[in-house]
Amino acid sequence: MADTLSDDEIAERLPDGWERDGDEIVRVYEFDSYLAGVGFAGGAGGLAEEAFHHPEITIRYAEVEVRLTTHDAGGITEKDTELAARFDELAD
Repeated sequence: MADTLSDDEIAERLPDGWERDGDEIVRVYEFDSYLAGVGFAGGAGGLAEEAFHHPEITIRYAEVEVRLTTHDAGGITEKDTELAARFDELAD
């Protein structure tokens, strides 16, 4: 099991565009169309499966919200910040 990060470590490792919401990190990605968001969500799901770390993904028209936490650790771990960075690469 991964260790949770301290408040300072979270602030230091949180990728740009992500915010902390309690024991989760959150980002809303904006897209030009619904299908572009669905495509991103599908790609994000593939990355999450590879990492065996599964976020909460909410698809809305022209935006996708992603929430990451490590449930078995009870908070935010390096697994969350690393996967967040991979999602950012996917969105670029």
